[in-house]
Amino acid sequence: MARKIVLILVLTCLCIGLAAADWNILNPIWNINARQDSLKNYCESWRINVELNNIREFDVVPQECVAHIKKYMTSSQYDADCQRAIEEVTLYLSRCCSLKGDGKDAWIFDVDDTLISTIPYFKKHGFGGEKVNSSSLEAWMEESKAPALDHTFKLFHDIKDRGMKIFLVSLRKETLRSPTVDNLINVGYHGWSRLFLRGFEDEYMHVEQYKSQVRKTLMDQGYRIWGIVGDQWSSLKGLPEAKRTFKLPNSIYYMS
Repeated sequence: MARKIVLILVLTCLCIGLAAADWNILNPIWNINARQDSLKNYCESWRINVELNNIREFDVVPQECVAHIKKYMTSSQYDADCQRAIEEVTLYLSRCCSLKGDGKDAWIFDVDDTLISTIPYFKKHGFGGEKVNSSSLEAWMEESKAPALDHTFKLFHDIKDRGMKIFLVSLRKETLRSPTVDNLINVGYHGWSRLFLRGFEDEYMHVEQYKSQVRKTLMDQGYRIWGIVGDQWSSLKGLPEAKRTFKLPNSIYYMS
């Protein structure tokens, strides 16, 4: 009798152990799913903190997050996030600006990943998982094949039609002026007042310093800068400030 009781207890413990195995952190199936969920959460948190400017000056996207960033930057969610930002610009424009009609009301746009997209390049070059090769990227820019970003394309022409002067401020080198202008015109941009590109003397400046200097130049000429749209915090920060700034998402690279 005692032996039967012991045997029953052993079998009972074994069954409980097997039933509980699904919840064991060492269970391979459970662990794979947990890792996948954890990695997704980690990568989305990393992306969000890039957008919040909490994560700065990174050279590359973490290798384990490259696929996540690629999926986001080529998704309908990225398009929706950009569109929402543009809707906020439009709302601001509807009530912000008492234009004086003296030719001094101005708006600033970034170029890359604001008006035109570098995603076709990064699709072939690691999608942020590789350190940016400036020579390779500039060679691609010389081809003038960057597509327009639809959301900012419409906004660009809306702002121009309101009578504001549009200034384009880019980190591209002065040597890329001709292919940059060709690219912008080919995809439908026209009518901007000036395109600022980096001369040799600007190449060793921090991005924020360079773009702040451009704003100072414009303000010293009497321009009222009602707003800036860009994909990098360094395009929006620094003194003197525009009246409003609007950031578009970009988790592929960081320009400081």
